Amino acid sequence: MSTGPLSTRYRTAFVSGASTGLGHAFVEMLLEDGVDVWGTSRDWKRPAVRHDRFHPVIMELGDGPAAVKVFQEAEQAAGGFDLVINNAGFGAFGSFAHTDFGVWEEQLRVMLVNTARLSHVALRGMLSRQRGALVNISSIAGEFGMPYQAVYNTTKAGLSALNESLMYEVKGTGVIVLDFRPGDYRTDFEGSVRRPEQPGIDPVNAGRMARVWADFEKMMRSGPPPAQAASNLRRALRRGRSGTVRSGRFFQAIMGPLLARFGTLAMKRRFLEIYFGL
Repeated sequence: MSTGPLSTRYRTAFVSGASTGLGHAFVEMLLEDGVDVWGTSRDWKRPAVRHDRFHPVIMELGDGPAAVKVFQEAEQAAGGFDLVINNAGFGAFGSFAHTDFGVWEEQLRVMLVNTARLSHVALRGMLSRQRGALVNISSIAGEFGMPYQAVYNTTKAGLSALNESLMYEVKGTGVIVLDFRPGDYRTDFEGSVRRPEQPGIDPVNAGRMARVWADFEKMMRSGPPPAQAASNLRRALRRGRSGTVRSGRFFQAIMGPLLARFGTLAMKRRFLEIYFGL
């Protein structure tokens, strides 16, 4: 495993969703290691990273073809990206059956289909240069599905499946793929989660949903700082090989995967029911 700065391996990087949360932490870590970073936001009205090697990029991931065009223009300016981190996305919380399906369809398009679009174009460039790293930020929620976030869980599980497939395809090419699965981090993610109206929802479901949301907020607020995720990603990138990285508090990063591996599905479901008070 390399112990030097990441810039010895990755000269340039592209990070989507770079203005806040984990994306912002990834950017700061890469800049600290001497990497030139192109980071995206939908508007960059929030304070941008102040650094000579940081290049703010406006990108709307909801428009797939436009996002690809923005990526290609940034890649041309950078002279090719050695590292691409697909981090942008959003959460939506609500009863699957009682929420307008358009909400779920948008989440699938933005977080799975359009992230796959960017992975597609990024990987082509890396394979042609025979070097690089593609990092898709999935989630532990892809393994331990959270109630009332059914489509978020689905998109993250889909990204993990995409990553697994790509790991085989890039073997021996000089390119690596990382499936980065964070748990709950103190990022104010819960503050940006969409909570659409639930017309016709029954009292039992409404009560459960309120309890789960309260537990979700507590988990996010008590999570580790985003810098821990950035440190975990740095360590994985230094290894220079494809793989899955679980990151978060001890239970989510260590004990949860052990339960998923050695426990039964019934045990996992029962645990989650108790965990969320269902």
